[in-house]
Amino acid sequence: MKPAFLQTTRTESGKSWRFRTFMNWYPMYFGTGGKILFWSGDWREVHLRLRRNIWTYNYVGTIFGGSLFSASDPFYMLMLYHILGREFVVWDKAASIRFRKPGRTTLYARYVLTDEVIDRIRAEVAANGQTEEVLLLDWVDAAGVVHAQIERTIYVADKTHYEQKKQDRQSSRFDRKA
Repeated sequence: MKPAFLQTTRTESGKSWRFRTFMNWYPMYFGTGGKILFWSGDWREVHLRLRRNIWTYNYVGTIFGGSLFSASDPFYMLMLYHILGREFVVWDKAASIRFRKPGRTTLYARYVLTDEVIDRIRAEVAANGQTEEVLLLDWVDAAGVVHAQIERTIYVADKTHYEQKKQDRQSSRFDRKA
């Protein structure tokens, strides 16, 4: 049973359910030990679970930091990719993790992208062609105690701006050799 803090008013769509199911069986994600419990149909909310088991515990019997880090990897990028659409380029740019307390039990993570965050990203991209957004995530136990905090920097750009920037980099690289 999911902890109370994972309750939501959002629902999954057929598309988000299929995507969640695919991701749970995708070998690169399956190998992290994480499990996606919920992915809202509007792509704005995702719930994860990471159990302590033979695949995820370390030498001292707690959840391996690499499992915490990798099980949380692609979600903000994927959420924004689906929300913003194909006219945007979305990349993970940087990430860091801060361990607060050893994980000895099942941990949970809840991603939520608010209208304010999405509107801020759209406005910044409209004004500058690109932006970087720092988003936070906590791994918590069933009681809500934080065990790790992850900070992810997401790069978002207008596709036209991104392609022009990429072309400028390539042409400048060749200009130096001439």
